[in-house]
Amino acid sequence: MSEPRRALITGITGQDGSYLAEHLLDLGYEVHGIVRRSSSFNTARIDHLYHDPHEAGVRLYTHYGDLSDPVSLTHRIYELQPDEIYNLGAQSHVGVSFQIPEYTLDITGAGTLRVLDAVRESGSEARIYQSGSSEMFGATPPPQSEASAFYPRSPYAVAKVASHWLAVNYREAYGLHVSNGILFNHESPRRGETFVTRKITRAIARIRAGLQDKLYLGNLNARRDWGYAPDYVRAMQLMVAQDEPGDFVIATGEMHTVREFAAAAFEHAGLSDFEDYVEIDPRYYRPTEVDALQGDIAKAREQLGWEPEVRFAELVRIMVDADIEALEAQLQGKVTRYSHEGTG
Repeated sequence: MSEPRRALITGITGQDGSYLAEHLLDLGYEVHGIVRRSSSFNTARIDHLYHDPHEAGVRLYTHYGDLSDPVSLTHRIYELQPDEIYNLGAQSHVGVSFQIPEYTLDITGAGTLRVLDAVRESGSEARIYQSGSSEMFGATPPPQSEASAFYPRSPYAVAKVASHWLAVNYREAYGLHVSNGILFNHESPRRGETFVTRKITRAIARIRAGLQDKLYLGNLNARRDWGYAPDYVRAMQLMVAQDEPGDFVIATGEMHTVREFAAAAFEHAGLSDFEDYVEIDPRYYRPTEVDALQGDIAKAREQLGWEPEVRFAELVRIMVDADIEALEAQLQGKVTRYSHEGTG
């Protein structure tokens, strides 16, 4: 019996990392994740996957490390000799990147350099997935494809552009098998609570329960291509499985405004007129806005055989239902932060 493929994931405790770990485990992989040391628990999204390493048949392991620490990265790669590396770790909040730009550039940009150079220095032949973002396109008019120009409009987007070109450079200079996934907005019940989609769906649950009166948002006219995170991690693994590395846009091809997301979410929860609950707070406007993002997935469809399974309306329903269910369970005193299925 052959040994299972071994994957190393940075950012395993995030939304994408947790879904990717589930997906790879389902495919029979042995999965290792890098976790930042914290005095508080920060593994809620993967707790349902964890088993004591002393048990038989364990295939998920976590290791302390940090994208700011090249020594720990090189050591882990040399020690584990992974077949695949998925670099998902980042300071990924666009709005926050304006407040902590240097940290964002260090972790999101230079962190990628440290991963790539750790692979090169360790002599690893691992295939690498580098997580990019539609924010790299910024002010470039939609639809955006792999051939579209990058025009970043935030420190986060600038850092992701740097990561993208670092991956291309190491691929061409050193022959690394590294693919860039240019992922458009992808959401789920595990999305961070400060991202606009979760901010909306969590507020709806609280408003229904009488715990909150208003929801404060910024630019309601921003248009985004929203997909479902579990769909997108499938694309990550498909990229790494290709004989030749490449760059791929992953999206749904549909574009909706923040206003549309909010309206659909409130309506699904039985709160008919969302404008009765939403107020604009100028503090949530960004110094430079990104008006419209819409992905062209022709290349991913043709070369990866990938298609999104969950579309906008279903995504909204999944997220609203999950936050309502989670709050109801919390109020009854019987919930952890994320359920086993990732719907709470």
